[in-house]
Amino acid sequence: KHIVTIEDPVEFVHQNRECVISHREVGDHTDGFAGALRAVIRQDANIILVGEMRDYETISLAITAAEMGSLVFGTLHTNSAAKTIDRIIDAFPADEQSQARISLAESLAAVVSQLLLPTADGKGRCAAHEILLRTSGLGNIIREGNTPMLSSIIQGGKSSGMQSMDDCLCELVKAGKVKASAALMKATDKTRFEPLAAQ
Repeated sequence: KHIVTIEDPVEFVHQNRECVISHREVGDHTDGFAGALRAVIRQDANIILVGEMRDYETISLAITAAEMGSLVFGTLHTNSAAKTIDRIIDAFPADEQSQARISLAESLAAVVSQLLLPTADGKGRCAAHEILLRTSGLGNIIREGNTPMLSSIIQGGKSSGMQSMDDCLCELVKAGKVKASAALMKATDKTRFEPLAAQ
C-alpha cells in the first residue's frame, strides 16, 4: 500500500516496511494542506493522514479522497463526536452543506475524540476518549443533521467498542487516575460528576 502523511511539521518519520510511506511537510514540500491533498489524490494513495483539517478546501478534499476509496485520517480541534461532525459540515458554505452531509454520511468510518486531564497525582496528563464507530444508523443521523442522536448510537454500541466521553471520564475517576473535580470540568453531564467531586 501507499501511505502519505501531510503534516506541519512531520512529527514521526516512519520507515518503509510492508508499505511505501511518503511524508509531506507543509513549508518544505508543499505550500499548504489543501495543495498537498490535491496532489495526493492524483497519486492514488491508499491511506492518507492529514495533520490538520481546518479550512473548507482541505476538509472538502479529504472527503473527496475518502469517497474515492482512500482511507483518510484527519485531525480537528474538537472534543466530541458530535462537535467533530458539526465542525466538518460548518466548514462548507450554507448552500453546500446538504451535499456535504450526504458525502460525509457515506464516507465516515469513525470518530475518536480525546481530552487530556491532569493525573490525580498532578505529575502528568491522562487521555480520555470518546469513540464513535460506523453503524447502519449513523449515515441517516449525519444526513438529517441530528447530531444530538449520536449519544444514543454511542450508548447502544458499547459492545462493539464505542464509548462516550462521560463514561470514560467516570471510569478514570473510579480507577483513581484523575480527580473527580477535573472530570467534572470536562464532563457533558455535570450532574453525574457533582456527587463524586463533593466527596
